[in-house]
Amino acid sequence: MDIVNKIKEGLRHFSPAEEKVARFILADINYAANAPINELAEKAQVSHASITRLARTLTCANVRELKLKLAQSAAVGARFISESNVDKQGISHVYQSIHDILALNAGLIKDEVVEQASQYVCDAKHTLIFGVGGGSSMMAQECQNRFFRLGIPSNAHSDPMMMRMTAATVDVKDVVVCLSLGGVSPDVYSAAQIAKEYGAMIIAICPEGKLGSFADFHLPIATQESDYIFKPSASRYVMMAAIDILSNELAMKNQRKSREKLRRLKMHLDCHREQYCDENSEIMEDRLKRLPLGD
Repeated sequence: MDIVNKIKEGLRHFSPAEEKVARFILADINYAANAPINELAEKAQVSHASITRLARTLTCANVRELKLKLAQSAAVGARFISESNVDKQGISHVYQSIHDILALNAGLIKDEVVEQASQYVCDAKHTLIFGVGGGSSMMAQECQNRFFRLGIPSNAHSDPMMMRMTAATVDVKDVVVCLSLGGVSPDVYSAAQIAKEYGAMIIAICPEGKLGSFADFHLPIATQESDYIFKPSASRYVMMAAIDILSNELAMKNQRKSREKLRRLKMHLDCHREQYCDENSEIMEDRLKRLPLGD
């Protein structure tokens, strides 16, 4: 239950005493979650019974349950609860936050771990890539996008049931790459357990934690969220960087094959683009040489 939302929806519908308690709680949820009932009643200038009635109105069994739900909401963080206006950050703040998170992560991933992990991917019959949620789902697709152009057979999955099913089909020659920006992804972890049971090697790109410790190879990332909640998280850039680090090593391990695959991609993309360009052919030819490879 989202107790904060329930209290907000009830405002102006509570009894006068319940309304006083409700507004006092919303003004300082953390205090209300931790204060003894007698202190809370005194501060809100109501009786103990008013607090009990509010708890029942909010479908809580008692005040103790109300305080527990308030504590859960307080744990989300004041920056998500406060209704005070926040000053808009400038465009430079977006670039700076990306720079800061990349600087924080520089050096966390060790060369020897990347070299060993990439060798298993190179030798794998097939590679599965798992990631759930907004950022990790997108990065799972990005990882497959990097792998296929190097001739690495791979599939990305973000549906929890598909992850479990495909994990159950792996063999000892397969690899599973697990992505988690938070390091707490029960669905990814469960699928990794299934895959490991059947002999697959597990590579995890995630912060330190349960998933990273479980993996055979851990490419660690660190996240850093600011109090400015309205800008999309910059943490996804460090996962993308980790994927690029792994992909770069894969390409280097089999340069001849990688170069040929990339040459084919470049040739057919340039041919496709030329059909829609009316510019001077010499200028266009020079531009095509440096256009991103299919991005």
